[in-house]
Amino acid sequence: MADIIQVLPDSVANQIAAGEVIQRPASVVKELMENAVDAEADEIKVVLKDAGKTFIQIIDNGWGMTDTDARLAFERHSTSKIKQADDLFAIKTMGFRGEALASIAAIAHIDLKTRAEHEEIGTFLRIEGSRVIEQEPTQCPKGSNFLIKNLFFNVPARRKFLKKDTTELNNAIREFVRVAMAYPHISFTFIHNDNILYKLNKENFGQRIVGLFGKNIKENLIPVKTETRIIKIQGYIGHPEKAKKKSGEQFFFVNNRFMKNPYLYKAVMDAYEKLIPHGAIPSFFLRFELDPDNIDVNIHPTKTEIKFEDQQAVWQILNAAIRESLGKYNAVPSLDFDQKGNIGIPTPRKNQQVKPPEIEIDPTFNPFKDLDRGSQTGNFNQPSSQEKANLANWESLYEGFEHENEQQTIKFASKATDDENEEIEPEQDGNRFFQFKGKFILTPVRSGLMIIHQKRAHVRILYEFYIQNWEEKRRTIQRKLYPEDVSLNFEDCNTIKEIKDDLQKAGFEIEILENNTIRLTGVPGDIKVPNGQELLENFLEEYYQNKGVTENINEQIAISLARASSISQGRKMEYAEMRELVDKLFACSAPNYTPEGEKIISLMQTEALEKLF
Repeated sequence: MADIIQVLPDSVANQIAAGEVIQRPASVVKELMENAVDAEADEIKVVLKDAGKTFIQIIDNGWGMTDTDARLAFERHSTSKIKQADDLFAIKTMGFRGEALASIAAIAHIDLKTRAEHEEIGTFLRIEGSRVIEQEPTQCPKGSNFLIKNLFFNVPARRKFLKKDTTELNNAIREFVRVAMAYPHISFTFIHNDNILYKLNKENFGQRIVGLFGKNIKENLIPVKTETRIIKIQGYIGHPEKAKKKSGEQFFFVNNRFMKNPYLYKAVMDAYEKLIPHGAIPSFFLRFELDPDNIDVNIHPTKTEIKFEDQQAVWQILNAAIRESLGKYNAVPSLDFDQKGNIGIPTPRKNQQVKPPEIEIDPTFNPFKDLDRGSQTGNFNQPSSQEKANLANWESLYEGFEHENEQQTIKFASKATDDENEEIEPEQDGNRFFQFKGKFILTPVRSGLMIIHQKRAHVRILYEFYIQNWEEKRRTIQRKLYPEDVSLNFEDCNTIKEIKDDLQKAGFEIEILENNTIRLTGVPGDIKVPNGQELLENFLEEYYQNKGVTENINEQIAISLARASSISQGRKMEYAEMRELVDKLFACSAPNYTPEGEKIISLMQTEALEKLF
């Protein structure tokens, strides 16, 4: 049998290795931004065209490289940070610089201009598919300028599986945000198709969060700060009332490295227990600082998972720090005692015997004795002979009361039953709808008791209202007296841009402004949410959550809009509102279930009710 084992050529091996590191344009953005940070740059610029598919440019003013370093940086296993194996367990920087560049060079065309600070002339290097095409001296500023073109040009299968531009751009921005948030002392710029999406100046951590997620998040932030011998934690958490169903504002950083950790995520959620609705996720932006010897960052290829030496202790410290901040800033229900006029309770001395207070009482005292006698003497201290006899034989006063009480109880119960029957069986035009716990509507029917989930009922009504408007190609618009400008993060704003035409068919009137701002001049009819910011945020949460429920974009928007604008849980409804809701529900084509298949109506038969008694 012929030999079948062979060593792969470097070009093929490089492409395979690149697949582990470079999965999409966002991977290139991440690796090159981290390299720029490690080069101690204080200005980093990211430029993309067509979400990075056409080209990606990363410009920094860091150390730069000499002509020799520039050439060696693209070789596999080349690095300026690792000298021996032990160095892997004391890493304080982001990456291995050369390892990432070798992977990118294997599947793209690269132009590099770089100059070290002590050099007068820089270096120009052109590489295509790991092959150096050109290298020559050039004039350029200090730092590095990477231009990545034609990503995956020699791996068409991988390029074919790239998502649409919007998705790839969102992925690239997600990586940009993670790096930019970790280093607020560095200024960052992000440009896509000649549009400046982010321009972040050097600032503190809180200002960087606001710069990335919009000014509206500022009111939502609660500071967290604690320091122990194991770990130092500082950052911000979100107010429980602002928790959303959509994830995206949850960040852990360990020694300035972004990290995902489900175990520590649970520590955060445990601290918010019973403070947020089921399914809601609070925002958090937390930075951990600890000895690199106590963590292992090499358990995942992308370095996003980190292993702690004492993870349980970190869990407890994090959980306690969050609980402390929630309590300190009045984010949890608490008893508020007024200090003025408080009763001073003396503290007993050590070994002091505490005796209960003694009170002298006169069991024969009767303040109405003289009134009963018609006397004006006011002598209340001397009991009469009859009173003395009653006190001496008080047990005899209660003889025969047992049977009398039973007879009275039966008499009262019979009367109450008659009264209750009159209330439960209303007249023909009496009230037939009752609200329970602000969540359900109860109404008697011929076969028993019908229970209606009020929010789900409203979702079904609004959904069919919007769908009918689409089918009949008509819009019902409530125009705002004053246009409202709504500030969103980039991902949310980009989503609105994508579905703007469909939203306008639903009844929205929207203008796209600069700096991720939406101007709202009109909303669909039947919407009772007055706040445009709240309406759009709720809609986007539902829209992301309902992706995949249906392939029809109109149905998806109708479901999301119905859920976002439906009545809230716990809302007290007047009788006329309940009656109108029930009437509209039974006018729907499918009143029993929501568009997602959740049950709206439950019927409790009379026989089942009788078995309860």
